[in-house]
Amino acid sequence: MDTYLPLIIQLVSGAIGGNIAGSLMKNSSLGTLWNSIVGILGGGLGGSVLSMIGLGTDGSMDLSGILSSVARGGVGGGIVLAIIGFIKKALNK
Repeated sequence: MDTYLPLIIQLVSGAIGGNIAGSLMKNSSLGTLWNSIVGILGGGLGGSVLSMIGLGTDGSMDLSGILSSVARGGVGGGIVLAIIGFIKKALNK
């Protein structure tokens, strides 16, 4: 369970980060469902990529590990949503 808990936290944080990014960038929002889906993907990808380059903790479940997973997932979800939203907006022109 300790191996999957950081990933679950990152996915949930990614969904939240995607929805926050969608609410802040109204023109790039994909709607609540798609903001959540893209945020989940971004949370998983962002958490993995940031872990690989050495940003964050080693996956421990102390307070700093949990906060690190939340931050990596939320930031990853927001960034991927912003990228997808800008691509969607550019294609609609």
